[in-house]
Amino acid sequence: MTTRAIAIPLRRKFHNSSLAQAGLLFLVWLASEGFVRATHVPVPSGIIGLLIVFTLLSSRRVSPRSLRRGSDWYLGEMLLFFIPAVPAVMAHPEFFGLLGLKLLAVILLGTVAVMNVTALTVDLFFRLEARRERRG
Repeated sequence: MTTRAIAIPLRRKFHNSSLAQAGLLFLVWLASEGFVRATHVPVPSGIIGLLIVFTLLSSRRVSPRSLRRGSDWYLGEMLLFFIPAVPAVMAHPEFFGLLGLKLLAVILLGTVAVMNVTALTVDLFFRLEARRERRG
């Protein structure tokens, strides 16, 4: 059997496996976390991971189809990542006073800022991709 005859079925299985794609995204996060800890750069590992994924997608080493199911799974289950925060808030009654309002304002403003920057970044990358497709 040739390498191509083996690679194509494996690629198809990978494209249909949410678990494998989520695992790939986890490995990217793990690599970026290791990079940040080893080099002590003052950049969050999530940003480094985003750059790694962007580089892989831009160089066409990984197709968007190779990450779609895994990223959809992470987004669909994201609420599970925040559930442990609820008991922590309930254990601190000071969060229900002025301090809590200040924290709420910071969280809301931070969320709006992150959403805006994310939307602008996605828009920029869609425009860059459209420009690249028009060129060739």
